[in-house]
Amino acid sequence: METITRDSAGTAPRRTLRGAFVITGAASGLGAAIADAIADAGGTPVVLDVRESGGGYDYRNVDVSDVAAVTRAVDEAAATYGGLSGVVANAGIDACGPFDKVGFDRWQRVINVNLIGTAALVRAALPYLEEHHGRIVTVASTLGLRALSDASAYCASKFGVVGFTRALSAELKGRVGITLLIPGGMRTSFFDGRDPQYQPGPDAQLNAPSDVANAVVFALSQPEGCDVRELLICPNQETSWP
Repeated sequence: METITRDSAGTAPRRTLRGAFVITGAASGLGAAIADAIADAGGTPVVLDVRESGGGYDYRNVDVSDVAAVTRAVDEAAATYGGLSGVVANAGIDACGPFDKVGFDRWQRVINVNLIGTAALVRAALPYLEEHHGRIVTVASTLGLRALSDASAYCASKFGVVGFTRALSAELKGRVGITLLIPGGMRTSFFDGRDPQYQPGPDAQLNAPSDVANAVVFALSQPEGCDVRELLICPNQETSWP
């Protein structure tokens, strides 16, 4: 599934991937950057999203809160590519505002997409990953470690991803590789359409999603038996950490 090669000068190591990797929420933002980074490393991205991917990759229209749809898409991808080398549970949404002012349907959907969607992807992919000694990357947030006002749904979901991944790492050790990715703020469309009070300020220091995506490839390309259990990546002036 992975090898390490050298660049053209023969000095710096370059990690390469083999096989198919399912990425949720990969039509834009961090997910799209992860798909590009996997493809650049030699892997085959399979994109699951409610919006069509512009990257030219194998795309499946899937709402990750629909467990049956996620399972079908994963089974189809595994059948198409003869198994899976890894999955990246990246899909995520938010519903900002005071807890008693955010419509509960919107609040619950954040949980369904961010947490249940993560578990659905992992559960569907697990038999294929065990067969091929594959890897799982779950995407949490610095707000999965520290809570902020007016972000109860997002914090609840990302705290859940952190707990789910840590428990799964203990349960599945020796069977598949598992990495918990904890990214800080990034320059993506994630903040678009929000009330200005919930958007980063004009001087906010945000990471490029491509830099975070390179860290995902680093985790996915570890040799069998070696896991990067957790990766916290944030701008050096991140306001939500520590």
